[in-house]
Amino acid sequence: MIPAPFLVYLGHSADALGIKTSRGVATFRREDCVGEFRYDDCPMTLGLPRLGMAEAAAAGARTLVLGVASAGGKLPTDLVDDAAAALEAGMNVAAGLHERLRGEPRLVALAAERGLQLFDLREPPENLTVGKGYPRAGHRLLTVGTDCSVGKMYATLALTRALRERGIAADFRATGQTGILIAGEGVPVDAVVADFIAGAIEQLAPARDDDGWDLIEGQGSLFHPSFAGVSMGLLHGAQPEALVLCHEPGRPHMRGIPGRTLPELAECLERNLEAARLTSPEVRAVGVCLNTSGMSLESALRLCAKTEDQLGIPCTDPMAFGVDAILDRLLCVAPSTRSTIASH
Repeated sequence: MIPAPFLVYLGHSADALGIKTSRGVATFRREDCVGEFRYDDCPMTLGLPRLGMAEAAAAGARTLVLGVASAGGKLPTDLVDDAAAALEAGMNVAAGLHERLRGEPRLVALAAERGLQLFDLREPPENLTVGKGYPRAGHRLLTVGTDCSVGKMYATLALTRALRERGIAADFRATGQTGILIAGEGVPVDAVVADFIAGAIEQLAPARDDDGWDLIEGQGSLFHPSFAGVSMGLLHGAQPEALVLCHEPGRPHMRGIPGRTLPELAECLERNLEAARLTSPEVRAVGVCLNTSGMSLESALRLCAKTEDQLGIPCTDPMAFGVDAILDRLLCVAPSTRSTIASH
């Protein structure tokens, strides 16, 4: 477990998607965040106190979370310098970049000297096995997406919490760096050797016989040329009973690939169902989750209603309107009278 409280890092970031790990931690573990570290040229804030390294340590922060993306997952010089400053101030350092903190001799030496730890979140577990696809007991739901960074983790966490509120056993199964920080454990699936992706997810969400649910965080998109392989491995390893499709309306192109448009929702959903049937022949779609944070309330409600009509399954923004209608569909119960969308 990574020691809390945290100082979340924004640095020089000017890209909202580039700080999604810091934002996710600040959203779902806010009680464990003492502040944010950002430079004067950073136009964004997470609404936390702005603190320097020494100030954060004095306020009780035990770990600096380098929750930012960099080109190619590299660990640039400025992040190394800031990580060193955090260690010198007495904090551990956690990062989810592909380039490891423990690959930097300067940081390794500082951590050893001060009795602190470096946490590389994209370090896959040892002794992974290849997937077998044999049927296994338990209920599992997987979130899938039209693109990267469209809200799959947020939707999965919202569904997990809502199931628990109904008194149903539910576990969030993290597959990315942000989810692992929030849950305290998981498998960084994009760092797993391709042959072992399905097996890693079989181990992450093993058979269960308590009638509870495993809610598995999706990654990438079958329609994204860079990351479709990870998405396919997740579909096969999860053996999901149910899929929830996630999408950000208005996105002009696939993340990182200008000129490549996102798929239509119906086509994307059907292709995911088709792929999932290899290991879960009875898989079904139970809902759509939209990230409408850039829309007005009225526009978001209209789009959710329109999408519901088009696809014939519940559609919501899980952060704005809740997920009751999707859970009703998932659990095959009558539509909930508590639906936030209905109340609007």
